[in-house]
Amino acid sequence: MTEEIISTLDKKIALQALKLNSLLEISSAINNNLSTDQLIINFSFILKEQLNFRRFVLFINQEGWSCLLKEGYKGKIDTENNILDLLRFKETTLLADSNSNLLREFNVVLPVLHLGHPLAYLLLSDNQLKPATLLDADSHLSFAQTLTSIITVAIENKRLVKSNVIKELISKDLEVASELQKLLFPSDLPSDRKMDVHAKYIQRHAIGGDYYDFIPLGDDEYILCIADVSGKGISAAMLMANFQATVRTLFKYQRFELAFLMEELNKKVILNAKGEKFITFFIAHFNAHTRKLKFINAGHNHPILLMNRKIQPLVSGCIGLGMLDELPTINIGSLTLNSNATLVLFTDGVVETEDENGEQFGVDRLIKDIKAYSSLKMEDMNNIIFSHLTDWCGTQNYGDDTAIMSCKFF
Repeated sequence: MTEEIISTLDKKIALQALKLNSLLEISSAINNNLSTDQLIINFSFILKEQLNFRRFVLFINQEGWSCLLKEGYKGKIDTENNILDLLRFKETTLLADSNSNLLREFNVVLPVLHLGHPLAYLLLSDNQLKPATLLDADSHLSFAQTLTSIITVAIENKRLVKSNVIKELISKDLEVASELQKLLFPSDLPSDRKMDVHAKYIQRHAIGGDYYDFIPLGDDEYILCIADVSGKGISAAMLMANFQATVRTLFKYQRFELAFLMEELNKKVILNAKGEKFITFFIAHFNAHTRKLKFINAGHNHPILLMNRKIQPLVSGCIGLGMLDELPTINIGSLTLNSNATLVLFTDGVVETEDENGEQFGVDRLIKDIKAYSSLKMEDMNNIIFSHLTDWCGTQNYGDDTAIMSCKFF
């Protein structure tokens, strides 16, 4: 049975890896300066052969609207009139009845906007999706919109290059990368009678290597985690994206003991990083009914627990993921949390922030802030900590990606 579960999860993880590889392929095509026609061919292949959409139309605004791609639709396309029908869509919309002959043939419209202005529209029909992929329809739509954004910006960049607008090209590239990375983080963190959770993250560059997550497992159980990848740049960000997808996929389809989870994650990091990078990682499982907190710290900065006015760093765990083919030992920490216990997870950018004399902010100052402001809402406490970090920097910028996730358990 365990082998069947792992096999199923491997397939789900493989799907996530397929999408990441598709992003890399598109990025490679862009970096190799392939023609617009070739980019569209690659884009069409991913939509059709990997995401199983059989009918789609792409409109792009290049100093005027044009239809750059049509697949599975045999009717004549009047771009000017169809664009007038599409301009009202400001977000992903499922299509029902429409007066437009074109829109009646599709199920969803995916707009690509920049500062509220439409850059592209992708029309998709999912009524021929294979049954096995229907469960992933929302994920496929989100990924299709991400790809459309990348292709649209790439094609626009080609036009900008011809016009020698290099600064705008770089800005748009980084903007897309930054927007893609924001998709990795949870959009809603709870603040209710059970707990108050808030996170704040400042990237040193447009794309970063820090990651935090909050994953509900039913009504009373939750996963809290934070991670940092060695190195910076696109390769580090892509490794972290793959890591996040793996964590999410594992918990979406099955619950695991934390030790087994760490072994599987270590294998994935080894496979994807090929020994060139590693990931420090902290993960905790909290049961709100029993108030038990189990955790493993894989070489990460020790999260700080404030309980009964005492500070306790959460140390138990193992080495960082991807350092060795197998984890030598895995120690699982376990605590029972009292009411109003506060847990602060953070990356090294917090404590290693330097002032103008090169002195680091340090763990002691962070602990002092936690003790002083833990009675506040976690959002307010995090904002105060970051204001102190900003004051500490002075005229300098943050030297590294900086992330904090704070949790109060009522």
